[in-house]
Amino acid sequence: MEMMGDPRARRLFGGTAIAPGDLAASPFRVDRDRIVSSPFFSRLGSVTQVISPGGSGLLVHNRLTHSLKVAQVARAIAERLLADDRYRVLLDKLGGLDPDVVEAAALGHDLGHPPFGHLGEQVLDRLARHRLGVPDGFEGNAQSYRIVTSTEIRGEATGLDLTAAVRAAMLKYPWTRHDYPEPHPRLLVPPPRGASGPPDDPSSGSAKFSAYRTEVDDLRQAREPFAGRISDWQQTVEASVMDTADDIAYAIHDVEDFYRVGVLQQGAVAAELIAWQNERDELRDLPAAALDAGSRRPGRSIEQLRRQLHRKDGWISDDTAFADAVEQVRHELVDGLLAAPFDGSVEAEQYVARFSARWTRRFIDAITVEAQPPVRSGHVLLAPAQWHEVQVLKFVHHRFVLARPDLALHQRGQANLLGTLVEALHAWLLDPDEQARLPRRLHDLVEMGEAELDPATPDRAVQARGRAIIDFVAALTDGQAAAMLDALSGRSRQLWTDSFVL
Repeated sequence: MEMMGDPRARRLFGGTAIAPGDLAASPFRVDRDRIVSSPFFSRLGSVTQVISPGGSGLLVHNRLTHSLKVAQVARAIAERLLADDRYRVLLDKLGGLDPDVVEAAALGHDLGHPPFGHLGEQVLDRLARHRLGVPDGFEGNAQSYRIVTSTEIRGEATGLDLTAAVRAAMLKYPWTRHDYPEPHPRLLVPPPRGASGPPDDPSSGSAKFSAYRTEVDDLRQAREPFAGRISDWQQTVEASVMDTADDIAYAIHDVEDFYRVGVLQQGAVAAELIAWQNERDELRDLPAAALDAGSRRPGRSIEQLRRQLHRKDGWISDDTAFADAVEQVRHELVDGLLAAPFDGSVEAEQYVARFSARWTRRFIDAITVEAQPPVRSGHVLLAPAQWHEVQVLKFVHHRFVLARPDLALHQRGQANLLGTLVEALHAWLLDPDEQARLPRRLHDLVEMGEAELDPATPDRAVQARGRAIIDFVAALTDGQAAAMLDALSGRSRQLWTDSFVL
């Protein structure tokens, strides 16, 4: 395939040329190889998906196995759509669809996830903005994009020098927190998914975004081949495929994980779903205050989900489809997978594998492409029935796993660990007597932070130090973060250790 003149194959620094050491002929396969060869990719094997991998061993997904499965689903979606004659002209009109691009983007989409998963993301964002003076804060998607364009080192270049198509496909939320593009998508009515501010701090800019201000020129260059084909705030088709695959993998594999470790119990899930099915007419008429007050009673939480979907996603939310999804999940999950506890037997493993394969195929076969999608959707989306099923599966995960007090106990500890670690590194960085003994990586990140900011930036040195600390901590694994804090707190008696790299 000739790509030398293809703007989608243009690299950030190197035109369209493939560099020495790249083994594949296709520039998009080269991107895949560069991502999986990165130490940022291998570290994901020790980074939390939901439960820290140190706590449950091989029973649960980590960020690495999650990324591999997202890539598998994304490629399957792309190949299915390309084989469908109904979509061939539309896909080309929207900017193109290549299975290698979506696979590479899926493998790279979580590179920036910090220790302890989404909890770490929230903690680092709060610390960056309120403690370290970094206006853009922290966002895992933006950190992934920063890694492939700025902080990863490949030979003499910064970043992985990926093609425009792959970088654009990594942009789930192709805007910055505050001011790009103009007008900012958070001002649209309704705003795209993720573009509005967080409920507890609506003035802080978008809750989700895929690039910091320092990478906005890279974002523009990645999106140039798609100008005039899609809106400035809209995902490329390949980003939409990756995003949909991420949702599918998340919905299925997290349910699978918590069944394996014995956290997801048939009785509790059955009580919630069946109570709603039996009482849904009465629950529909219940005032919001009464529903909230009795939210611990079976059936109430899923009624809250139904109402939330109507508020946020009226473009697709449908009561009949929702009821059908509850029945489908009850049949497949409650009466199927959860009917017998996981015991590690060959039979149990086979049952889990069949459950996962059946649901994955069901979702992949329900993918469609829309020329003019609603604002809260990408061009690639699930059919309404399967969209509702994903929402119910994710509800089961949130209601019966994330809301557990024992998980909250560990997460509060992890949040305190990250906060203390950031404070300790900040104090070290400010100590005038220790400048020569700073971790070299941290020192280099400070220099990089200063170089990428305009000299007229207010508090330039403060922002550069803050971003350097966040970059440094975000690149650690769960275990490295804990080991580094042990050392900085004097709790570790090991002088030389491979737990972290200084």
